[in-house]
Amino acid sequence: MSDSHRLPRWLLILIPLLLLAGWLGWQQWLGPQVPGYRLEARPLVQRVVASGEVDSQSLAQVGSEITGVIRARHVREGDSVRAGDLLLELRDEDQQARVGEVEAALDQLVQLQRPQAQAALSEARTDLQQATRERERRDELFRRQLVSAEQREQARQAEVSARTRYERAQLAARAAAVGGSDEQILRQQLAAARAALEKTRIRAQVDGVVQTRDVEPGDLVQPGKALLQIARTDSREIIVPLDEKDMGPVRLGQPALVIADAYPEQVLQARVSFIAPAIDSSRGTIDIHLELLEPADFLRQGMTVSADIRTGHREQTLVLPNDALHNRRGEQAEVLRWGSDNQVQRVPVRLGLRGTGLTEVVEGLSEGDVVIADDLAEGQRVRVRIEPMLAGEA
Repeated sequence: MSDSHRLPRWLLILIPLLLLAGWLGWQQWLGPQVPGYRLEARPLVQRVVASGEVDSQSLAQVGSEITGVIRARHVREGDSVRAGDLLLELRDEDQQARVGEVEAALDQLVQLQRPQAQAALSEARTDLQQATRERERRDELFRRQLVSAEQREQARQAEVSARTRYERAQLAARAAAVGGSDEQILRQQLAAARAALEKTRIRAQVDGVVQTRDVEPGDLVQPGKALLQIARTDSREIIVPLDEKDMGPVRLGQPALVIADAYPEQVLQARVSFIAPAIDSSRGTIDIHLELLEPADFLRQGMTVSADIRTGHREQTLVLPNDALHNRRGEQAEVLRWGSDNQVQRVPVRLGLRGTGLTEVVEGLSEGDVVIADDLAEGQRVRVRIEPMLAGEA
């Protein structure tokens, strides 16, 4: 090639510089590159997550009905007990003596008093029969004027006395008979004595786990003092002190997942069973009670747990990340939408469920729209780098 057809060296240098300047100018006109998200429909779960502790709806306070001295203790903290199990024993010498006394009286009634009453009744019956015959004989003699009126009257009085003795013997025999009043009274006394003896044996009234014990052998105990505390196994629940700002979506019956810090591999099903009627002003929290829906024998009173309450769910709905929301006020917020001209547009939206990282968009946007996470001025030109949305919201 001739020298006349060669481009000047300066022109060879200038052309790339002009191309680079043009490209930089174009990029500057398009604006800076910022992260953004493309809206799409997906499942969404609204959750409230908090920490709580294991508690029992029913803590049975075990005490003594009588004053006495502890003779033996059969349980300690952490022991599982069933209703009827023997927990404590009091000294029972007086009660044992009373039971023996009444049993002896009942035995005397059966072996001695009852036969004696029957014999006395038989004797009184014989005496009455004899007195009656004598009175009838003297009545006949008086009609024949063989005895005086005084003698006849003496026979009648003797018959009346014999009848009175017979009636008393009847009453005594009836009282001493099987099932009679004497036996009933003694059996009632025996039942009372045995009940008093049983009160020296303090038993569990419910199935549960012993939480505390405040007594040892040799201690004097009185009615009204709690000796043991038993947490019922059928009433265990979770109490979650929830920040009052998170209580809005929580409702009775909502499902929840519970994980004990000590057993992270054990996920327990639960439901919201009670919402406290008042806020704890000192902490700014409200107590939410979760009822466990499955056995969890490994849980212990006071154990720390994490609770995940599902307060709402959508099978399929339009969502966007929470960091793309600006100026949020309740259900209202603003987002920065990337327009077809690469300019930022500030768009008002109405929101629905709010998940851990995603929020439902009810109005203001459509599927496929691109929103910008950074807070930029409206009308600014930008280039958007599409970021993936968070997973794990379903």
